[in-house]
Amino acid sequence: MKPYDANRPPRVHQREPRQELRLDFEKQDGMITVVTQDAATREVLMVAFMNRQAWDKSLETGIAHYYSRSRGRLWKKGETSGHVQQIREIRVDCDQDAVLLLVDQTGVACHTGNRSCFYRRYGDGELRPVAGVPDGGREGGSENSL
Repeated sequence: MKPYDANRPPRVHQREPRQELRLDFEKQDGMITVVTQDAATREVLMVAFMNRQAWDKSLETGIAHYYSRSRGRLWKKGETSGHVQQIREIRVDCDQDAVLLLVDQTGVACHTGNRSCFYRRYGDGELRPVAGVPDGGREGGSENSL
């Protein structure tokens, strides 16, 4: 291994950018990873999975649909709570095995009743609610347990 040389530009793995959508559902047993963010605030709301059916239904309706691994079925976000996610933009990662959804969130995103599933911070060996977010952002109402 050669020593680090600050004067040498970093090696970057160059791939030909694909302009054609070819989502890779095969890498993760028929799933792609989905990161969901609030379109206005860019707050990360949740991480979930989509299979081909959830992807197609999301495109067809403009509402986020996921594949619930625990339920073993297609899941329309907000189907029981009314806390739907209207898709505003879809971004696809470089390997086409993950997507970012920018959404308008109605109500809360987390099944615990918190606005975001990322309402806790880890530090000093403990999980604690994120500072400045009362009760970790819990707004009441929730999805059924996933």
